[in-house]
Amino acid sequence: MKTIYKIAQFILFCVFITATQYTFAQQVPQYTQYMYNTTVINSAYTGSSEHLEALLLHRSQWVNLDGAPKVQSFSVNGLIKDKMGLGISAVNDKIGASNNLNINANFAYHIQTGYKTKLGLGVNAGLDVLKIDWSKGTYENNLDPVFTENLSTTRPVFGAGAFFYSDRWYMGISTNNIFNSQVYSDNDETVTDRKSQYYFMAGYVFDLSQNLKFKPTILTKHVSGAPLTLDFSANFLIKETFAIGAAYRYDDAISALAGFHISKSFFLGYAYDYSITGLQSYNDGSHEVILKYTLFNTKKRALSPRFF
Repeated sequence: MKTIYKIAQFILFCVFITATQYTFAQQVPQYTQYMYNTTVINSAYTGSSEHLEALLLHRSQWVNLDGAPKVQSFSVNGLIKDKMGLGISAVNDKIGASNNLNINANFAYHIQTGYKTKLGLGVNAGLDVLKIDWSKGTYENNLDPVFTENLSTTRPVFGAGAFFYSDRWYMGISTNNIFNSQVYSDNDETVTDRKSQYYFMAGYVFDLSQNLKFKPTILTKHVSGAPLTLDFSANFLIKETFAIGAAYRYDDAISALAGFHISKSFFLGYAYDYSITGLQSYNDGSHEVILKYTLFNTKKRALSPRFF
């Protein structure tokens, strides 16, 4: 038990101490259906559902705007030996001339803190591969040496998270990578400054009636050098089959969300973002689709259903 608590203290130290070092920054990639894509954001979520879960996501942001972001993510996670969660996640983020591939292995340990509450403490480790191909863009000065040298660089990734939850609510804090880094060209010109991101998330499930549930959530994102990002969402779950709702990203977009449990194991979700910034006149919105698969353990009977 002393070893377990030392591990817990170390993980919490990594999360909360590094979280105090941020100023603010732009967030990439962006997710509207973050409440279903939690493993990619917080390693401590790994194994919390007590079932094997796999998720695919595709997002096309600012459709019809040249060089706009396109993101694909994949994650799979499950619980082993009742308390330990293992998983893997991959995120491919393409913006203009750059392509960023992030691959992580996730581990979490879940501690029973009450009759219905648990604390998950997680770490992730992996690689972040950045490639920039300047030939895919057009420039005012094509002779600028910065735009004549394609780049390919790989850096290690290490992050940590904490996820406190019950069968009806959750809150978490995390960072996917505690290391900041800069990428330089052969002429020692700074090409990109890669900052750590910090997340806080929370959600609750209210029973409005026997067949209707209300699920509000919040996600905040912090990066050095840009404004704080706030996401709010409100979803209604009808007969535990249909989900419909709306979301608001502060000073950025409003969104419509819909989801359908195709079967007990498969969930299909869609979100549409309408930009409320100056980019509104130059794009046709953003589209995001997810497919989630859950393999239920038939040997375990869920006393309380999970809705996140």
